[in-house]
Amino acid sequence: MAYGLARRELRPRVPLRPGEGGKHGLTSLQGLAALSLDALSSVAYGPEAIVLALVVAGTGALTATLPITLAITFLLAALVVSYGQVIAVHPDGGGAYAVAKADLGGTASLLAAASLVVDYVLTVAVSLAAGADALASAFPSLGRDKLLVCLIGLALLTAVNLRGIAESARVLMLPTLLFIVAILGVILLGLLRSHPVAVVGTDRPVHATEALGALVILKAFSSGCSALTGVEAIANAVPTFRPPSVRRAQRTELMLGGLLGIMLIGLAILIHRDHVAPRGGVTVLAQLTAGAYGTGWPYYVTNLLVTLVLGLAANTSFGGLPVLMSLLARDHRLPHLFGLRAERPVYRYGVLALALLATLLLIATDADTHRLLPLFAIGVFIGFTLSQVGLVRHWAAQRPPGWKRRALINGTGALLTTLAGVILLFTKFLGGAWVVVLAVPLLMLLFARIQRYYTAVGQELGLGRTPQPPPRHTGSLVIVPIGEVSKLARHALGAALALGDEVVAVAVHADPVRSRELEEAWVRWNPGVRLDIVNSPHHSLVQPIVDYVQRAAEDGRQVAVLIPEVEPKHRRYEILQNQRGLLLATVLRARTDVVVCLLPYRLKL
Repeated sequence: MAYGLARRELRPRVPLRPGEGGKHGLTSLQGLAALSLDALSSVAYGPEAIVLALVVAGTGALTATLPITLAITFLLAALVVSYGQVIAVHPDGGGAYAVAKADLGGTASLLAAASLVVDYVLTVAVSLAAGADALASAFPSLGRDKLLVCLIGLALLTAVNLRGIAESARVLMLPTLLFIVAILGVILLGLLRSHPVAVVGTDRPVHATEALGALVILKAFSSGCSALTGVEAIANAVPTFRPPSVRRAQRTELMLGGLLGIMLIGLAILIHRDHVAPRGGVTVLAQLTAGAYGTGWPYYVTNLLVTLVLGLAANTSFGGLPVLMSLLARDHRLPHLFGLRAERPVYRYGVLALALLATLLLIATDADTHRLLPLFAIGVFIGFTLSQVGLVRHWAAQRPPGWKRRALINGTGALLTTLAGVILLFTKFLGGAWVVVLAVPLLMLLFARIQRYYTAVGQELGLGRTPQPPPRHTGSLVIVPIGEVSKLARHALGAALALGDEVVAVAVHADPVRSRELEEAWVRWNPGVRLDIVNSPHHSLVQPIVDYVQRAAEDGRQVAVLIPEVEPKHRRYEILQNQRGLLLATVLRARTDVVVCLLPYRLKL
């Protein structure tokens, strides 16, 4: 008996592989770090986009920054509440895509999927480009290598996400916390000070070219809506949370909405009070940081944090898009390999595809934030609208207790996002939004064609139907290509005899002397298998065997070709081995319908 120890029952335990078990999912704080950085970091370019849109009407027009920000924050609140309901109704993830597929039909779901794919790719490109801009504000010499900085950041982020979403969340938690503290510090200290401590950047003359009218205000509103991208990412990635995943995801959504709203309003108040206008060489956020902290070490630390978090904000897409692509693969709208997961809970093909698309986009635009921003937010507002309209139809069809209140919430959200989406499209169309208008239908067409292909394949294979008549035994023939009598031949013939009813060895020789020597050696060995020697005057090996196999399969028998392959112990010796077996297998698969098997013979060298 053991004293001082509680008795416990001994049970055999099977160790979990990486990625198995709830402990590898996200907590609420990890979800905030992994899936919300896109939205949170938008405070670095969202308020600046409003200022740049308003300043065309002169510095006096900057007083409209605060009311426009309040309107955007109201829209943010509606989206947060609405997406909390999306999370509850569709806990398998997918967000707007899942809602549209369930409640709006196939075409709407294709539209939602295409718009989200476009937005996720743009999120990566814009986040990295804006991060490079922030870095250049603190260190102007790096401005010449902005594209290189973006590509290096993208490569590092891809490598981290290939390790798994939970691991990347742990990496992101500290930078996220420091970023939130730094921005809240800018707001708090800025409000406590009666005037800015320091002014950075070079003076840029402002000339009013337009009057402050409805069009300018709408342009400023549409530009500021870039701060709302990323709000849907949590709903798209609900399965990555630890159980209870729905409650954790909803809590994370509320945390995101609260923090983002406070930051946007606080920065807008500072811009309004201090009449912050664009200056050369620095961002608007850098000006506010200098006004709160001065130009000492806190200023540089904050700018570096902003740069880091803007770069890491692309992780929102790496957390959401691979899950969305896996759902599309499950619905036969993308190649099925996007639905494959590694041992860790990560869809690696989706991660790699996102990295490749973002790389191409950064290179095409030379990592220019101002060229990317007009493309931004169009796709996500399509998803916003579809998800809200879909939930209204869901509540109307299901009619659970309190469904009218829920339908009113989602209906209000649908109305607001539709209005915002129309404004975005109208004000940004000529500035580059036409690219998104073209890309979304093309993606929809791609998804539809892939789905049509899989449907046709399923019909040809008879998937879901009992095949008639049942299979019958017709006898089998196993053909074994050999070169000479050896242990390799014995190994191959032994396996062939275990597989088929009849086995025949086939050798191809161009030299009659060597053919006769092989026949004599075969008789002495007497393995109990017939040997057929095919003469090849042109010293060809592959084609004579292919012709032999085609003749053997003419009578309808099941024919298998067993090709022995020598495999060295060390990979450095592979180049020294004959690769004719792989070539023969490739040609047989292309020209015949026989079963082709590769049998390894492992060397000790």
